[in-house]
Amino acid sequence: MTMAPVGGSLPVYRWRFAPEGLATRRQLRAMGLRPGGQDVVAEVQRPRRRRGPLVAYLYRIDCAKPVRPMTPGRWAALARANRARRICPTCRRDAGYVIPTSLGACVPCASPR
Repeated sequence: MTMAPVGGSLPVYRWRFAPEGLATRRQLRAMGLRPGGQDVVAEVQRPRRRRGPLVAYLYRIDCAKPVRPMTPGRWAALARANRARRICPTCRRDAGYVIPTSLGACVPCASPR
């Protein structure tokens, strides 16, 4: 277990060497938990060859709270948001798929060949 304070007061661990009892957001979510307003207690860094390291923040598992359940209103809002991502801003039709942000429009409108 290597721990070295960098910059601030957060301990930094190497990839796969974080102590028991700490987890990333994704790991908490897989356990059915969320950070629940707690502060970041540490970070884990994965070195890369030609770029800066990948950084993930760690939270205490014992302070995490259960994930809030999806209510009918939340399901409806999520459905509306996903439907809006399928509407082409150019032709105003439902493309049948989520429109890529790189194109900004459905494929026929983005490449009118």
